[in-house]
Amino acid sequence: MLITISGVPGSGKTTVARQLAERLGLPHVYAGDLYRQEAKARGLSLDAFNALCEQDHSIDRALDAAMAERAKQGNVVLEGRLAGYLAADNRLDALKVWLDASDETRARRVAQREGSDWRAVLDENRLRHGSDSSRYKAIYGYDLADHGVYDLVLATDDRTPEDLVDELIAAARRRFDGAGRRS
Repeated sequence: MLITISGVPGSGKTTVARQLAERLGLPHVYAGDLYRQEAKARGLSLDAFNALCEQDHSIDRALDAAMAERAKQGNVVLEGRLAGYLAADNRLDALKVWLDASDETRARRVAQREGSDWRAVLDENRLRHGSDSSRYKAIYGYDLADHGVYDLVLATDDRTPEDLVDELIAAARRRFDGAGRRS
């Protein structure tokens, strides 16, 4: 069973992916962890690492290749902005999910998590998403605004993570013919 969870910053990806993996008894692999580990290994802040990645596309390619290899092994909840695209490009049998929420909701969530002002986070989120969108378009030709690759596109503004996880477990059961019995 391969389930990909993608979405914009603050959409609830990590919370939902972690809970889903736990309920299904699957590992949770998060692209953001790989990205942060690489930034730390290079002694760079995330902002500096983002700037480097905008100039050196080999970094994204290497990190995304690692994610694609893990996806090919299956039996994982794979979380990352490109996880659904990686599964589709490799023709993997996956339930591909995109989570979304309004800009304000996402900014408020990130601000609460990081202890910052949501208005500042709103601008940061927009800059980050713009940077990521440009990079992924330049590197792979992916358009993050095109959700056609996903099996499910869910708005998370007014839904609890538990509700979303319940819906995803039901979808996984339908998709994988009864797999994911642990709930």
